[in-house]
Amino acid sequence: MSEALPLIVGFGGFNAAGRSSSHQAFRRMVLESLPVDEQNKTIASLACLMGYVKADGEMFCDDDLTGLSLSRVVEKYRTAVIEGTLVRKIENFDPSQVPGNKKITFDEGQSQHFTMLKRDLPKAIPADWCVSEANDGVVEVKTSSASEYLVTSNYELAAKAAGQLPTGFNLAGHYNSRFHPRGLQMTLLGASDAIHSLGIPWEVVAGKVNPDQVGVYSSSVFGQVTEEGNGGLLQARLRGDRTTAKQLALGLNTMPADFINAYVLGSVGHTEAITGACASFLYVLQAAVRDIRSGRRRVAIVGNAEAPVTPECSEGFSNMSALASDENLCKIDGSDTPNWRKASRPFGENCGFTLAEGTQYIVLMDDLLAMELGADVHGAVPEVFINADGVKKSISAPGAGNYICFAKAVAAAVSIIGKEGVQKHSFVHAHGSSTPANRVTESEVISRVANTFGIEDWPVTAIKSYVGHSISAASGDQLIAALGTFKHGLIPGIKTISSVASDVFQDGLKFPLTDLDVSSKSMQVAFINSKGFGGNNATAVVLSAEKANAMLANRHGDGFPEYLKKREKTRLEASKYAAQADVAELNVIYRFGEALIDEAAVQISETGMFIPGFECEIEFNLENTWQDMQKTD
Repeated sequence: MSEALPLIVGFGGFNAAGRSSSHQAFRRMVLESLPVDEQNKTIASLACLMGYVKADGEMFCDDDLTGLSLSRVVEKYRTAVIEGTLVRKIENFDPSQVPGNKKITFDEGQSQHFTMLKRDLPKAIPADWCVSEANDGVVEVKTSSASEYLVTSNYELAAKAAGQLPTGFNLAGHYNSRFHPRGLQMTLLGASDAIHSLGIPWEVVAGKVNPDQVGVYSSSVFGQVTEEGNGGLLQARLRGDRTTAKQLALGLNTMPADFINAYVLGSVGHTEAITGACASFLYVLQAAVRDIRSGRRRVAIVGNAEAPVTPECSEGFSNMSALASDENLCKIDGSDTPNWRKASRPFGENCGFTLAEGTQYIVLMDDLLAMELGADVHGAVPEVFINADGVKKSISAPGAGNYICFAKAVAAAVSIIGKEGVQKHSFVHAHGSSTPANRVTESEVISRVANTFGIEDWPVTAIKSYVGHSISAASGDQLIAALGTFKHGLIPGIKTISSVASDVFQDGLKFPLTDLDVSSKSMQVAFINSKGFGGNNATAVVLSAEKANAMLANRHGDGFPEYLKKREKTRLEASKYAAQADVAELNVIYRFGEALIDEAAVQISETGMFIPGFECEIEFNLENTWQDMQKTD
């Protein structure tokens, strides 16, 4: 048999549009194009996630403890839900009054005289300070030496828009968060959402494979930059605070994978944390696809979580002139007031990207395991290509690498579904960062490839216009949205722009500015493209569920009808979770404090190992694949 086909059998996560599983976030993005009942369902489920209402049987209740029907919830909270999702003004902190310090300097000979509490004196008193007792625990300090002091002084961010999780969505309230950094809270919620979406208990999945045939592929680019991680670690002494025992360990960018292994799956299998700037999701996806195709892994949890909406990250990107500042947004619009809702404008007249937070995870299985378990197939990822740029003038500048990975992805899709299939039944999820450089360079790549393969009116969308740029999770946002298109037959339009910029390459391309109905075209493949800092370019080929199922039927023939029967139960169980999640009962998996593996009970033989708590053994690979290179007697 040829290589295994990596199938997407579960997906979950959260971004500025809401929850990924059962396409809640996708439905928010195309809300106005949905039937009224789907719109109402989406609004009500988001109202629950955002804490406006709670479910009470067939009714809802809010803080007034008043019973509300679905229609009443929609009537009462529709505006709040719409305004509290997607890109908007930063809410996690006040971007106009960010706490900071101003350094003031006194030259030699300038007299300084102040009083302070004795208990606040530094342990090592500066040699040039003259300290004398005053009264009631107060001391006087005099000095005339050159000195520097920090005084509290708030400052204002240049860019005040961000793609944040929905207003009121309290991550820590869904499990015992134990002061976890925000990015790791998002990891646990995102991975749990993906696993529950399977419709198959994880214990059943794990019981069908060897422990080392499970893989977790996950990372974050920045690590954990909030107070509980590296943010607090690096700032504590400068602020006069102390570091904690957790900040260093929890700040590592490998922690998303570690948390999933330790607290979600309890896995002893393969773990891999790769980063590639803005293309990081596709980096970990390629690793998982590689291992499933080769047979090394049979099931994989793949994804990223990033929480970079902090003053420091915002200021760093702003100083690179990378973010859409309030001032530049006003210049583009000819207005005195920045339009934060439309801060991210891919392929339009733009001035920088919009920082965002997000967490996205998918579950991959090989086709044999999916058939055996009756897993529901949402799509397939046969190929992911990654290429660098070569010599660069600037580490942030684009280069030739994206030409290679994108063209190879299209060529690979042609080999799988045929040239006509790509020409008529494919679309592109562009990186679409919303910078002036990206709109030109990426559109040129896509246009030249379109012309090479004879593609006309190729739909190109960019969902950073909805959710901003979540860095390591950005390509995950794109992939999850592509699954939504396969399900609902709608490609989200780039609604934050009124027209495509004049310098954008459009030959062979179609940039929809409103939602594009493709239900009659039976889309078979999506291309997920990413252009990251440093020359981290990647493109993934994602096949639709319809195409993947057709491939399964061709390969497995007589076994396919039996698989369809098993799938009915899986879909029923998945729908039960979807109903719970729609009322914000997320059932986050957090296995802290459970019994550890008894290492003394591990059994080792020459052919394998038995690990307590796992049904299957680990088998040693005894095949010598270099036999032809060795002498024989």
